[in-house]
Amino acid sequence: MKVNETSEFLCTNIRETAIYPMVAKSLRDINKGHAHHHTGHCCGMMADTGVGYDDLNELLKNPQPLIFTLELLKFQGPNDFEKETWTMSPAEKLAVVPKLKEIGNTLYKARQYEEASDKYAEALGILEQLLMLEKPGDAEWIELDKLKIPLLLNYSQCKLIAGDYYTVITHTTEVLQKDYVTESDHVKALFRRGKAHGAVWNVTEARLDLNKVAELDPSLSKAVSKELKQLEENVKAKEQLEKASLKGIFG
Repeated sequence: MKVNETSEFLCTNIRETAIYPMVAKSLRDINKGHAHHHTGHCCGMMADTGVGYDDLNELLKNPQPLIFTLELLKFQGPNDFEKETWTMSPAEKLAVVPKLKEIGNTLYKARQYEEASDKYAEALGILEQLLMLEKPGDAEWIELDKLKIPLLLNYSQCKLIAGDYYTVITHTTEVLQKDYVTESDHVKALFRRGKAHGAVWNVTEARLDLNKVAELDPSLSKAVSKELKQLEENVKAKEQLEKASLKGIFG
């Protein structure tokens, strides 16, 4: 193919086209601005839960031969570009994960939280791809899943700062549901989820999470007390505002 040339490629191997819905989902999510989204950990689970797009869900259930239309926009030689993850072997992908985490940590320290979250999300996306190659619950799958924990926590912290509280709740809950999470990471997830619950007025859940943090790690009691005090002040202010609004309505 030449630059700006368009060609069509027919793929009749159903085993190969069966993974297209997951690839297409990732590309569509990126185009929408969703760098990272969990819908499942393997093809079988995705077939049951879907990928969020009706046409792709249909292809998941009934794989078909596909025609791919490609346009060559630019040509780069082997030494002209940084290898993209979709061109990497599983071993190469695994080696990239800690590098992305390190870049994310550096960006976080520089208070570039959005950029840091993008790096953590990219690393999580790679791990999701690798997890799909393993059987859930097997030793290899568990070792890969363990690598997600610090990334999920770091990603959640970035989203907490950004005010994306429901994302924080979702990802910290995922951490807390894992049997092999360390107590330290368990506490981090609880603390971040507790703050997020409080921010979206899930007051009962916030109190439960924050009190559990103080129980598991007494050294954080002061920080927990500060969060709980702020929570109670926010609740009181909200109640007073609601009373004032009702008074204005009914006179």
